[in-house]
Amino acid sequence: MNSSNYWNENEQILLALKEDILVTNLDGIILKASEFTGKNYGVESDSLIGKSVYDLEAQGLFTPILTPMVVKERKKITFVQTTNKGKKLLVTGLPIFNEEGELFRVVSYSYDITDLADFKNFLITMDEEMERVKSELDLLRGKQLHDTGIIAKSSEMQKVISTSLQVSEVDVNVLILGESGVGKSLLAKFIHNNSYRKKGPFIEVNCGAIPDSLFEAELFGYEPGAFTGANRKGKIGLIELSDGGTLFLDEIGELPLAHQIKVLKVIQEKQFYRVGGTKPIHVDFRLISATNKGLEHAIKEKLFREDLYFRLNVVPITIPPLRRRTEDIVHFIHDLLKQFEMKYNKEKKLDEAVLHHLLHYEWKGNVRELINILERLVVTSPSTLITTEDLPDYIKASINSPYSIPLEHNQTLREMMDELEKQILQKSRKKYKTTVKMAKALGISQPSIVRKMKKYEIL
Repeated sequence: MNSSNYWNENEQILLALKEDILVTNLDGIILKASEFTGKNYGVESDSLIGKSVYDLEAQGLFTPILTPMVVKERKKITFVQTTNKGKKLLVTGLPIFNEEGELFRVVSYSYDITDLADFKNFLITMDEEMERVKSELDLLRGKQLHDTGIIAKSSEMQKVISTSLQVSEVDVNVLILGESGVGKSLLAKFIHNNSYRKKGPFIEVNCGAIPDSLFEAELFGYEPGAFTGANRKGKIGLIELSDGGTLFLDEIGELPLAHQIKVLKVIQEKQFYRVGGTKPIHVDFRLISATNKGLEHAIKEKLFREDLYFRLNVVPITIPPLRRRTEDIVHFIHDLLKQFEMKYNKEKKLDEAVLHHLLHYEWKGNVRELINILERLVVTSPSTLITTEDLPDYIKASINSPYSIPLEHNQTLREMMDELEKQILQKSRKKYKTTVKMAKALGISQPSIVRKMKKYEIL
């Protein structure tokens, strides 16, 4: 078989395997071009024969060029080439050696990946758009939290908010736990306002505030003439008022044992009878409960029904006490000061020493106590600057703290907070030895402990 026939046969095989084939010599002169090659560049394939790839690149037909790369590397090269029509081609160049092992030809083939490149750019754009939308949602969520009076800058409170948003999407029973004054009612309203029931009523029942003798009448309502002294028109109960919305049973741990079975029955069946009534009333509500008591202990003491507890405690959410949320305290103080300045038309500022005392105080009454103290300070302090002399004696006594911050006039609040955090970590390190135990004691994650220790160079 002569060389011409040999070449023609191999050429036909290559053309059958690849749609776009281009053959050049080592100087970049095009020797062969398939009919599909010209289509990629918007020209006739025959017009490419004898042309230099260097000249064609200079004319803007395509860039970059493959031949010099393959000649230099003497191996297979693949990259993305852009044509004068804006197409993206995935081009592969192969070195061809003669019988003496010398490089004498470069063969290339390509695939149009314009659609893939466009799709990739679309995905990048979508990612950027999603990040933008996420940022907007975070800002809106932060504003919503601020509007509801919830401060969630600390990692623990951010977890609380994250869980609350998850459960707000479904009608699962939620039990909010936490000390008195941490904001359990606010969180219950937050869950309601983020649920599909937000346009429905939010009915709050303080189980510890209703007299035992009036409990059934208040909760279930009553029919006309049901008992002596009853309204002659009867009365709609709190549970019935919650239809289509949320029923919030606050201080559920105070619920008398005698009434617990009745509440359990309503939760299970979503129906009840008014006092003196014979017709069942069906009601559709979402249940949220809250308590500052340990219900497990109450169960052991036979003061709380275990079956009711399991009905209530489907998803428990614990709000940490304010003393474990130092980062939140600063923001609470800032917001409350502004609120009371507007309410009482007074301009007030806190002395650094006052802020130091407030950050060290244990806040056994939590947010409720903080609100009380800030309002008192704004109203009773005689001058614009609130000093330690204006603080109640029991708060001034809290200066006997294991931590102390040197109050310099040129220190910013952030610097003071960093110094306090460093002292807490140093003391915790001495006491607990390991980062795992430190994390558990301080109520944050172990990686956060490690990161903070590196920040403050605590070995």
